[in-house]
Amino acid sequence: MPKNRRSPRCSALRGRTFDGYRATRSPYPTFLRESSILAAVSDDTFTVRAMIAADLPAAARLAGKLVRMHYELDPLRFLHLPNPEAGYARYFAGELKSDRVVLLVAERTSGASGNDEQPGDAIVGYAYGRLEPRSYNELRDACGALHDVLVDESARGRGLGEQLVTEVVRQLTERGAPRVILLTAVQNEAAQHLFKKLGFRTTMLEMTREGDPSL
Repeated sequence: MPKNRRSPRCSALRGRTFDGYRATRSPYPTFLRESSILAAVSDDTFTVRAMIAADLPAAARLAGKLVRMHYELDPLRFLHLPNPEAGYARYFAGELKSDRVVLLVAERTSGASGNDEQPGDAIVGYAYGRLEPRSYNELRDACGALHDVLVDESARGRGLGEQLVTEVVRQLTERGAPRVILLTAVQNEAAQHLFKKLGFRTTMLEMTREGDPSL
């Protein structure tokens, strides 16, 4: 779970540098991010749009799946949380207020799955990106970062992952990011294939060693 970092707003700092960015006014004012006007992709079945407060329980449910998926891939490396949904709901609620953040959901059009749909079932994917400051530890300049993207198993194979990633990259770029970076588990070959298809290249390789009490 990432730390909840409060960052000063940069949307009003046109023409000035801020944490390594050439700041420009965000094309999406805060009041628009609380509406469905930001629909990036829409067809007869799914819409990709900005996340709003009402989406938080469903988005947190998907984030919990992402946490558990990574833990199953490598229990020694990845975080185990007994209730990640509660933490993510609180965290995303704070992030929705930041101009540095892009939070999107993929939503199934009303009635597309029949009459048995429960509240929250319409949200079948989400993505989370944010503008990050320069990091000397990571030897990188200020950039955009794609932190999360997940599409529920019930909606995969429809191109929603590609649409979510593309829209996060577009919005971060329009907000001043010179590039977008991400991390992906080495075992997640399907995700790596998608990211490479969308123009991402491999730049760093994380290596992990468990501690040895005898040393």
